[in-house]
Amino acid sequence: MVQATVSGGFFKGLLEFAASLGADRAALLERTGVTETDFADQDARIPLERYKALYRAGQEMTGEPALALKLPEATRFEQISIVGLICQAADTMGGALKQLNRFSRLVVEVDGVSDGPRFQLTPRNGELWLEDRCAEDFPELIEAALARFTCEMTRHYPDFTFALAVHLTCPRPAHAAEYERVLRAPVTFGAAWNALRIEPSWLNLAIQRPNRYAFGMFNGHADALLASLEQSKTTRGRVEALLIPLLHTGELAMDAVATALGLSRQTLYRRLKAEGVGFDQVLDDLRRRMAETYLEKLSVNETAYLVGFSETSAFSRAFKRWTGASPRGRKA
Repeated sequence: MVQATVSGGFFKGLLEFAASLGADRAALLERTGVTETDFADQDARIPLERYKALYRAGQEMTGEPALALKLPEATRFEQISIVGLICQAADTMGGALKQLNRFSRLVVEVDGVSDGPRFQLTPRNGELWLEDRCAEDFPELIEAALARFTCEMTRHYPDFTFALAVHLTCPRPAHAAEYERVLRAPVTFGAAWNALRIEPSWLNLAIQRPNRYAFGMFNGHADALLASLEQSKTTRGRVEALLIPLLHTGELAMDAVATALGLSRQTLYRRLKAEGVGFDQVLDDLRRRMAETYLEKLSVNETAYLVGFSETSAFSRAFKRWTGASPRGRKA
């Protein structure tokens, strides 16, 4: 069975929020079996079960039953995930929602959405609903997601009425008043689905200061992360996941990657060989794929830097070897 994961930034956000409410950080990590190194990279993957354990431990240590609801109030999406940066750089809220659905698995992988987007727009009786189709047996993930929508809107557009009503499948809890405070709309518990009734004009709401340059750059990075996540159960996929955030540094030694994976260099060599590839081949192919993605939005000089070349001329030679064409010709 494939193990679901969350991003390192997502895990860290909850950890730091629980610690800010009085939970002991070291004790929280001990309860989850996660080390500081495991989430030092925001794009690292942490098993979802360990995230759930962190939530339970945090709830217990802080005595805060509304931990999931209050987390989006205390954290900014763009600070815990590249997906937040991508959404913030879109033109409209409707565009941001498309990007959120495209890349949501980079934040947290959930069950029940293989047949379509996690966040689905549904017209019903003249109303527009935004449904969270997550089927995880962990309602706090849904509460936090819906609260993220309302909290980010409140933070950036305080005068816009976004949520008009909320439906939740969970039974009414003792701290029900916190739901209406955070979600900023009447809440119906024990409903048939988890959804927000939203103001339809929200979809066309222009995002303040959209940054097309940033949008292209972040999308390229996120596309590569998503591809790596899909391969994450292979040794090659795990290697690529470690290499992506380091490409621009040029510091890509096989020994360091093996150590990060908890393997010897020889073991890593054997495992990659069993998959029909070598370390240098994986690195070279990753650079090519990343370069082709970046060139759709960025200059040749910028792309060369992002994939780890200190000189544009060296990058141009590599790109011609990869594709048979110059990167400037590809841009044209």
